[in-house]
Amino acid sequence: MTWRNIQLIFSREVADQMRDRRTLFMVVVLPLLLYPALGIGMMQMTLLFSEQSRTVVILGANDLPAPPLLNKDGTRIIDQWFVNEGDSLTLNVVSDLSVDQQTIPDPEGTSTEVPTNTSSEENKFDERETILQVARDIRLRLDELKRLKEEIAQADESAKPDVIAMKQGQIEALTEQVSMLFARSDIQVLILIPEGFDEYIRSENERLASRESEDDLTRMRPIFIRNSANEKSLIAYGRVREALDNWEQAILSERLQMANLPTDLTRPVNEELVDLAKGEELAANVWSKLFPAMLVVMAMTGAFYPAVDLGAGEKERGTMETLLICPALRSEIVIGKFLTVLLFSLVTALLNLISMGMTGLHVLNTASSGQLSALGDSAIPGFEVLIWVGILAIPLAALFASLSLAFALFAKSTKEGQYYLTPLLTVTMGLTVFCLSPAVELTPFYSLIPVMGPALLLKGMLLDPNGQMQLMWYVVPVLLSSFMYSGLALMWAIDQFQREEVLFREAERFDMRLWLKHLLRDKERLPSFSESIFCFVLIMLLQFAMLKTFGNALQNAPAGQESWTMMRLLVIQQLAIIACPALFMGILLTSSPLSTFQLRIPHWKYLALGLFLPLIMHPLVVELAVRLAWFFPSLPEHAKAALATMADGSVPWYCVVLTFAVTPAICEELAFRGFILAGFRKTGRHTLAIVFSGLLFGIMHMIPQQVFNAALLGMLLGLLVVKSGSIFPAMLFHFGNNALGVLHGNLESMRQTSALTKTLTVSDEFGVHYPLWLIAIAVGLAIPMIVYLSRQKTARM
Repeated sequence: MTWRNIQLIFSREVADQMRDRRTLFMVVVLPLLLYPALGIGMMQMTLLFSEQSRTVVILGANDLPAPPLLNKDGTRIIDQWFVNEGDSLTLNVVSDLSVDQQTIPDPEGTSTEVPTNTSSEENKFDERETILQVARDIRLRLDELKRLKEEIAQADESAKPDVIAMKQGQIEALTEQVSMLFARSDIQVLILIPEGFDEYIRSENERLASRESEDDLTRMRPIFIRNSANEKSLIAYGRVREALDNWEQAILSERLQMANLPTDLTRPVNEELVDLAKGEELAANVWSKLFPAMLVVMAMTGAFYPAVDLGAGEKERGTMETLLICPALRSEIVIGKFLTVLLFSLVTALLNLISMGMTGLHVLNTASSGQLSALGDSAIPGFEVLIWVGILAIPLAALFASLSLAFALFAKSTKEGQYYLTPLLTVTMGLTVFCLSPAVELTPFYSLIPVMGPALLLKGMLLDPNGQMQLMWYVVPVLLSSFMYSGLALMWAIDQFQREEVLFREAERFDMRLWLKHLLRDKERLPSFSESIFCFVLIMLLQFAMLKTFGNALQNAPAGQESWTMMRLLVIQQLAIIACPALFMGILLTSSPLSTFQLRIPHWKYLALGLFLPLIMHPLVVELAVRLAWFFPSLPEHAKAALATMADGSVPWYCVVLTFAVTPAICEELAFRGFILAGFRKTGRHTLAIVFSGLLFGIMHMIPQQVFNAALLGMLLGLLVVKSGSIFPAMLFHFGNNALGVLHGNLESMRQTSALTKTLTVSDEFGVHYPLWLIAIAVGLAIPMIVYLSRQKTARM
């Protein structure tokens, strides 16, 4: 590989992209103009925005107790009851107090007060009177509803059922009428104050002040009516509730003063809040949410379009053939294209961050009041943090550049390339939203996950610049894992570019009739790659769909039958969700199910390997799980319940072995080392088939601890099937590994009764595992056996 060739390809591609005015505009001009324009637009919208008023009707406003809730004319709630001044203007209050005090112009001229705009005042009065009339109708129906409910509640056993049924029918009819009246009116919240409510509050205050006992006192309660399915009603109710809470607290304070009690009696703790947040800390909190999200999204979008243009665009323009006859190696061409996409991804991400940061800083410094003013001139992150923004942008851009280029090279056209890259953008957005959660922090496990590692590391550095030394431990794993993923994706892209059937394939056209004819008549001997992927996706979707059903069945299990219920559910899951899709697809889609599932008798040496390898590797598997327990999140409750079932003495051992060892050994092997591995191997790339099927086998387990171990064991199982040409050694291995896992779950109790078990195991803070000498023996035996297996000739399918 020659660096000069790579440099020439890189220069050619960059120059080609720079000649495209649309690319220059999207990468350079748009970020510099977009965020200032958004800032100006947001500030303008803030100045022009005025919230629409919501109608709140209060019937019985004359019976409201002191202190006053409404102004003198009863058209507004007093500002003092709101946290933010001016919120009262968002509520259009209509009360019987405002109508009672309204002076109506007399047509004959006998009115003592004549408004300047008589027609306008008459219209407003008529509108308020109409709204109040609807409110009164609702009140009458609610009173009738209350009366009917009381009659039904007071009815004795001698009451005729048909009479009660008739009253219940009347209740339903009245309820429907109330709902219809409220929906048709322009009322968002209706408050009904009972008659004499002010006198009731006054008498209650006096009674409590004199310490008099309560003698069958009938309590009065206002009625609040809202529609929680209506957004306008919810907003209005929230504002009214805020004002009424403060008003009610004032009434309570007056009541406590009359009773010579402290006004903070209802708050026994009565804490004092001290906020230690500084301006720069508030700014760091803002930037820690914006910068990682924008860096990830813009690095992805910056790689998206150049990759499609350099991959599928070359095919559409017909310049791919010209490029292939140049002296550069195909790997050098791909690396040159990768560096071009990487450059545009980095430039797009960093320019967007700079433009967004400068615009946000200007908006914050322009704010003259409110919480934004607390950020002040110290809102910009420190220089050291900005350096880390640039450093972490490189692995993110490299990952997105290599992945986007690989997908784009596979696509036949730019349209097809966009279809392939859209799911990648969707997954990236999901990971970004997850990282923004305040509850998600950087852990050893998250540091190795693509996208999440750099995003969470940057989030932590922006959030706490003083705590960067604690995060330095994560820098190496984050950078190494990110570059490793980028390297793997780049290798995939190079591999795509080496294959003629990918570079010069025709666009695929789908015809449902032809596909069905092919499916039913022209079956192939083995499944295809896409059919294997579909089988895995189907298994995952079925597992997801049945999560709630299985969870409910386990929760509703009879007392003492939880273990039996758990085992039945596990067997159903293995048979119905994992085995059946693979078996049905193998029978329907292939002409040779025996070859698809590798159902043939192998050489005895592979059966011996399948029998003895799990026994030899068991100490290694346990030690790996024990030593990496700190790395993974804690097990979920359902996983702990399944592990507890293994050690449940009330369940016969053979039932446990049947559930946790025999059933998975058959069902999971038929699916993953049978149908799925056969589809991957059809391409002739056996190593990739082994690795890919092992990874999917690990992902199927979903729990991080099991994903890691299952993926490694899945690769070994795939190797065993590929070399032996049979699925039976893998079933033996799977059964032995799971049976030993069941045995390991019972080692704690066995140590108390067996001296040999005590000698062969160790019990400490990590749980029960094996001594180092036994692990050394296991390593010494397992490595030669695996090397011997890998050197065997690959069996024909």
